[in-house]
Amino acid sequence: MNFCSQCGRPVTLVVPADDDRPRHVCPDCGVIHYQNPKLVVGCIPVWDERILMCRRNIEPRKGYWTLPAGFLENGETVAAGARRETLEETGAVVTSLTPYLMVDIVHIGQIYLMFRSRLLAPQFHPTRESAEVKLLTEADIPWDDIAFKVIEKTLRHYLRDRPSGRFTFQADQIQVKPADK
Repeated sequence: MNFCSQCGRPVTLVVPADDDRPRHVCPDCGVIHYQNPKLVVGCIPVWDERILMCRRNIEPRKGYWTLPAGFLENGETVAAGARRETLEETGAVVTSLTPYLMVDIVHIGQIYLMFRSRLLAPQFHPTRESAEVKLLTEADIPWDDIAFKVIEKTLRHYLRDRPSGRFTFQADQIQVKPADK
């Protein structure tokens, strides 16, 4: 951050009084600009034991496969955001959303909240965001072409739990390996 969104003056990175970490502070108007992680919400849409996945038609990772997910908007609940993202990316309507997996990705400032869900009907189609949308069996999942580590992790959790039918809410994380920095 370079400029204050309140007054437009340059900001400085300092530790404010009564704080424990550097923040962007405007020395002119005194506003402290807090920057917090972004929340990504999405679904594991299922129909007859098959999972609805989409091939990305936008960057990042255009051409790779993912579950429908995206940034939560102001003014919407996490479930409403997951429903919206699924509709935007697949044209599908989901129901029975149940929180399933939260994944912290600290190094990029994101938190994913993924829901289990059912398709209301097996109706879906490509969209501006997805070049291709398919119901896939476990054997058909294109593991080598998954767009993001968090999506692979979500699918593996889900497929591990599916045989028992016990889907307890879980928390996980993705960490950067020292060589990845």
